[in-house]
Amino acid sequence: MSGLTLRNVTRDYPHDGGVRPALLPIDLDIAPGEFVGLIGPSGSGKTTLLNIMSGLDRDYGGTVTYSNPAAVTSYMFQESRLLPWLSVRDNLAFVLDGPSRDKDALIHEWLERVGLGGNARDYPGQMSIGMQQRAAVARAMIVKPDILFLDEPFSALDELTAMRVRTEVLELCEELGATVVLVTHNPLEAAFLADRIVVMAGQPGEVVDIMDLNYLGRPRDSDDTKLWEVSREAVRKLSGPTQSEHSN
Repeated sequence: MSGLTLRNVTRDYPHDGGVRPALLPIDLDIAPGEFVGLIGPSGSGKTTLLNIMSGLDRDYGGTVTYSNPAAVTSYMFQESRLLPWLSVRDNLAFVLDGPSRDKDALIHEWLERVGLGGNARDYPGQMSIGMQQRAAVARAMIVKPDILFLDEPFSALDELTAMRVRTEVLELCEELGATVVLVTHNPLEAAFLADRIVVMAGQPGEVVDIMDLNYLGRPRDSDDTKLWEVSREAVRKLSGPTQSEHSN
């Protein structure tokens, strides 16, 4: 288990011989075991910030610190990103250390847990998008991550499948005690999953509000009207002026 601390995190990109800022300075504390959702319009820096937190992007200003320096991390993308030339079984084996024979029981366990126990020998092209994403869940969780980074992993799924996969991910993360950071365009999804919602807006992006949802308790009912109220409030916050505009 590990938390994250961000201090004065910024990101600039080369542009027309100079630089174009993508993120204004961001300070954020994420507690061990917390589920944080990042929401905001396109271009507000959500995925940029996620990539910085995960270590995929190291060309940034400020500091990102894990409370456990040896933390194991996993990252799920919008697409499953399974290797198409490998079977489902071999896609999971790819992320594991050790002799192949020692991996089989663990792989079988995790495929069973996501409802793919009979699909170990299938190739990604033989599976539906929903099945591929569930295989990606198994691949992300099989290493027992301390921190799981999610970049809109449910957005390509139909709503029925998305709800099932969301619930699976949430239950597995709670079981492992993993810290989770989710990027989503869907405020209702964030309300269902997150302990806190970090609202981002602007170009360059900045944090305009943080919504604490711990009062909702767990487990949550996707039909609970309180989730819809949170979603509408998040949309209102997204529609408001940014902090930098307030200061002008």
